Amino acid sequence: MAFIDKILHPPSYGWENEQGELVKPTNKQLFREAAKKMNVFLNKKNWLIATSVLMIISMLPFLFFFLFKYLSITYLLVFLLYSMIIMSTHGTIWYHRFATHRAYQFKNKFWRLVTQNLVVRTLPEEVYVVSHHVHHAKSDLPGDPYNARAGFWYCMLGESNHQSIARDLNEEEYEKLKIFLSHTGVKLNSFAAYQKLGTLVTPLYAYLSWFFNWVFWYSMFYLIGGHALASTLFSAALFWFVLVRAFNYTGHGKGEVLHKDDIDFDRTNLSINQSRPGWFSGEWHNNHHLYPNSARAGFLPYQIDLAWIYIFSMFKLGAVRSYKDNKKQFLKNYYNKKSYKH
Repeated sequence: MAFIDKILHPPSYGWENEQGELVKPTNKQLFREAAKKMNVFLNKKNWLIATSVLMIISMLPFLFFFLFKYLSITYLLVFLLYSMIIMSTHGTIWYHRFATHRAYQFKNKFWRLVTQNLVVRTLPEEVYVVSHHVHHAKSDLPGDPYNARAGFWYCMLGESNHQSIARDLNEEEYEKLKIFLSHTGVKLNSFAAYQKLGTLVTPLYAYLSWFFNWVFWYSMFYLIGGHALASTLFSAALFWFVLVRAFNYTGHGKGEVLHKDDIDFDRTNLSINQSRPGWFSGEWHNNHHLYPNSARAGFLPYQIDLAWIYIFSMFKLGAVRSYKDNKKQFLKNYYNKKSYKH
């Protein structure tokens, strides 16, 4: 078995059947699996997924005050700006292009820390990064942790059901897996601690990084606009945190072949370039699948890439030391030839 095939904790219904075909569980199976994987009392190795649930619950009071005390047209617009653009763009900048694909490198740890904490902290790096490597290796195939072919709830419940790391790695395999996060600054468990806790990240780091980030941002928002602004923006962070799970479902054509000529050049998977995720967060997803290690995914003139603008600006300011940009290769190999990768 290849290393990439063994690094995620498989769901009880499995990735594929005896014929090698994708298992498409029922919604009842998916929700039952999620309930089991979130239950820290059933297995303490579920603590990281349970932490995500706790984070969502902790944000609900902000949502209550936003909806029933502070809601206005102005705050609704602020909510949409923060959730749909700022949080989304940061997800592309930090989780996607740096933490997973190392598309650029920071000059020092200070700028890495600043970029990591540009917004309200939600998603643990471990949950995103490891599973995303598997996604690229097995896009739309059995084993893809958010396979659009298996349906909407397969993707929405992917964090709980499919994105935890495997719990039976040997020491050599675990040390190899640690490399996936070694550049992010996330504090990682020893092999002995991994055997007890089932995760790469240490609980102390997970909770302290969450605590200090939330204290900092609530204080900043309060100083700028009081409890109204703080409640609005924390609610917006919750909105992004929940709905980002649906991105791969829509970004891979809802499991159908929806490629368009002269727009989607990679036909080896179901990924498509969508205008809203592209313009709002730099997620030109089909371009990204062509060149996953590129710090820029908006290759054509109309493909605005806010994440790339941030990365390039940081490079000009000296905060980013180097980056990879595959725009020239894309234009030469695909667009100028109007050819497609099959």
